[in-house]
Amino acid sequence: MAKTPLSMEPTGWFQVAWSAEIGTGAVRTMKYFGREMVAWRSTSGQVSVFDAYCEHLGAHLGYGGHVEGENLVCPFHGWEWNREGRNVCIPYESRPNKGRRIRSYPVVERNEAVWIWFDVHARPPYFDVPDIFADFGDDKTAADYYPPVPAATLFRERLEIHPQYIMENGVDFAHFKYVHKTPFMPEFTRHDFAGPVSHVDFTIAFEDGASLETATSGVESINAGLGCSITKSWGMVDNRTMPAVTPVDDSTSDVRFTVWIGRRPGEESGELTGYGKTMADFVIEQFEADITIWQHQRYSDPPALSRKEFEGFRALRAWAGQFYPETGASAGVDGNPAVTTGKGLTR
Repeated sequence: MAKTPLSMEPTGWFQVAWSAEIGTGAVRTMKYFGREMVAWRSTSGQVSVFDAYCEHLGAHLGYGGHVEGENLVCPFHGWEWNREGRNVCIPYESRPNKGRRIRSYPVVERNEAVWIWFDVHARPPYFDVPDIFADFGDDKTAADYYPPVPAATLFRERLEIHPQYIMENGVDFAHFKYVHKTPFMPEFTRHDFAGPVSHVDFTIAFEDGASLETATSGVESINAGLGCSITKSWGMVDNRTMPAVTPVDDSTSDVRFTVWIGRRPGEESGELTGYGKTMADFVIEQFEADITIWQHQRYSDPPALSRKEFEGFRALRAWAGQFYPETGASAGVDGNPAVTTGKGLTR
């Protein structure tokens, strides 16, 4: 695949794990945005994510480091670091080193997942991770759905995919017929790209072979930056999904996908059933069809758009530009030459 000209260090919230993967007292190694990191859960249950190396002499905290109470302890000399990355104890000194701090990342646990806020300029978060139930404005809760983790999830490591590809999929009405084999193309009912959190809604018709009638389904999407997206689907299959693409380095990303399937009437509790697993696998299969395209895709800028595609792609790419470290990204949608910045971005 041709290397994308888009920065692999966009600002926003990005999933680095499912919550269940980080138990109390656990220390988990990971690599994102070209940085070695560790995630750990304190005794009180709070998750923290640090750059991986101790500020004392550079030991990797993910190899032998352990949790004591609310602190992460270095395996090399026992220095203790609190959840903000500050040194709070040197066991052979009377006071800590207050001048050194390990970089820690803002963390939110929501929708069964651990999210970190990443910004190359270390600015604090200025928008939030949406709640897959509360933010769609209905009365559904997690109790109305089978628990998704781990059986209704997908995890693919280090694919040559950029987070923006997934967001562009949301305005690409034509691909539904050719990738997902829908009989009709969707009709978009909402494109709202005001602010860092965008909304895209559409409906699509399906032929019901049993009754020879046409059934209508719909999808509502909330996109918080380029790394965090949640969808609510209604109609044929009641489900909610959460695709998440997190850059690993300058050419690859990890892809996670979480699927909530609505419980059958009369089922008020319990784990994922055979029915739920079958429906979740179907939804995941559709997402995998997209992944097959994305991981071999070349980023086209400007793209050769049809008249009907122009408005959606233009709005999406203009919205995406705000999340890049430089001042631009992927203009050129209107056919004008793109101007390349020093980071290989366009404006």
